[in-house]
Amino acid sequence: MLERGKLAAHFLALGAEDRRLRFGVPISDPSVADYVERIDFGQDAVFGVFDDELNLAGAAHLARAEDHAELGVSVLQAHRGRGLGGVLLERAHTHARNWGIGTLFMHCLSENAAMMHLARKQGMRIAVASGEADAHVELPPASPSSITGALLAERAGLFDYALKSQLLSARRLIASALAKPKAPGSGGA
Repeated sequence: MLERGKLAAHFLALGAEDRRLRFGVPISDPSVADYVERIDFGQDAVFGVFDDELNLAGAAHLARAEDHAELGVSVLQAHRGRGLGGVLLERAHTHARNWGIGTLFMHCLSENAAMMHLARKQGMRIAVASGEADAHVELPPASPSSITGALLAERAGLFDYALKSQLLSARRLIASALAKPKAPGSGGA
């Protein structure tokens, strides 16, 4: 499941330019570790998409304030173009709505074309000034449909993780069995 160590590893795997686009400024490894350590998992929500090795391919951090939530999304270079950013944004959108939050907010550099594209797809209004962009969307109240959708998305994510975990264990077991040398005199031609 999503834990601080995997989230930190994800952010540290971002290249320098991708880190700058995700955080809005160049950010060092110790600053990444500090950022992850300061996330309040009781107050905020963090979503992830795991690859076949159970590393975070993409992550979204939804930070809750009193009347709004701010969202940050990142997807590793090797996993882009597969819709992960859109899935994470949609999940965060629904989660914020179900929290009873009135406005979902994203702040990014205006040159971050991927985030600007995702924001527009979610119907967010974007204001650009001085090289930075603020995107926001007013969220409707939670509904039985949004709550059920979030529950189904969570269950699908848990199932996906469990399946990937089992497949990874099986691959490792098979690799281990194939790598073991045969004992002397154990047969063969």
